[in-house]
Amino acid sequence: MIKHILVTILAAVACCNGAGAKNYSMEFCGKRTRLFADGREVSFSDCVKEQTSLREKFGLRDLIKQAYQGAFGAGHAVIDRERAWEYFSREFGSVPAEEIELVEIISPDYCRINLGAWKKAELPKEWLFNMFLASTEIFPDSAALFKNYLEQITALYPESAAEMAEFLKHHRGEAVHHSREYVKANRPSYRVVSTRFLTLIPVLKAAAKLNGNKVNIIAIDGRAASGKTTIAGQLAKILGAGVIHMDDFFLPQNLRTPARFAEAGGNVHYERFKSEILPHLQNKSGFVYRKFDCSKMVPGAECTVPGGKWRIVEGAYSLHPEFGNYADLKIFFDITPAEQMKRIRKRNGEEKAKIFAARWIPMEEAYINRTEVKKCADMILGGGK
Repeated sequence: MIKHILVTILAAVACCNGAGAKNYSMEFCGKRTRLFADGREVSFSDCVKEQTSLREKFGLRDLIKQAYQGAFGAGHAVIDRERAWEYFSREFGSVPAEEIELVEIISPDYCRINLGAWKKAELPKEWLFNMFLASTEIFPDSAALFKNYLEQITALYPESAAEMAEFLKHHRGEAVHHSREYVKANRPSYRVVSTRFLTLIPVLKAAAKLNGNKVNIIAIDGRAASGKTTIAGQLAKILGAGVIHMDDFFLPQNLRTPARFAEAGGNVHYERFKSEILPHLQNKSGFVYRKFDCSKMVPGAECTVPGGKWRIVEGAYSLHPEFGNYADLKIFFDITPAEQMKRIRKRNGEEKAKIFAARWIPMEEAYINRTEVKKCADMILGGGK
């Protein structure tokens, strides 16, 4: 049985319909994604209609290319990483910064990021390239999904049935190119990336404004099951960041007292975080700390945080007042109580969900409310109260 993981996309992202911003949420179904815009599920047919209304000279070949990219992503485009980077750098350098749509959704799984808009937003090209690379996995069902998308195109445009049949007669699975008419009218210059990275765009825009001459620290706090770990992992891929998980700082048994649990934020070993993490976060060459060993209920094996210009501290209590103002970008992930319990049940099962509801969530809520942690956040993301 495929495990479904629910993720809410935090903030509005300016997309291709020209009508402003949309709030996106998604459901991860194995390797595939169900995408929702303003609460309504987005189908491939919806994406086709939007693209054909947006772009001039959109012919059948361009529809087929959208279907191909929407099913396969950009897996065909990267054989050699160094050559792909060189080609990307040349293209990025030749494209002018433009006030155009940053994101165009082409299927529930994939979107096109326009290079001119990325450049206009003054976002590092390396980040877009890393998003592109992370979107090149080809899934086992891609060919079947491509066929399904072609059938949807034929249903939308029945007059194209004969031309579609002729195309399929000669197609052997190779990548499809835009039509000459489309290229001339639209001058396309984009990279195909997973829609799962839509989550990152508001965060990357904020991160790009930070001081590039130091180690920058992003702290991601928030309610249980709100998506903190997911976005931390994505950001780590794009920024090349080391990640510190607050789950590595569970309380050891000797500190699990009624008095400690009565503290706002007492359910974390903040003393150890202050001694093992805070003094070293600005260390460009990396450092080590101890992960919590749940089998022995004490700090255990060492974990290495690699060197680099970015660090991410992820998890509940990461903005604990005991830590001071250590982070350059502070994010709080929110979620409604009903959605929170739905996700915990899917992730942890019914019995553990009862423990969360009775014990851990009340402690987190006490921390959130008594410390007013949301007020110190630079960004509040997700669907909350």
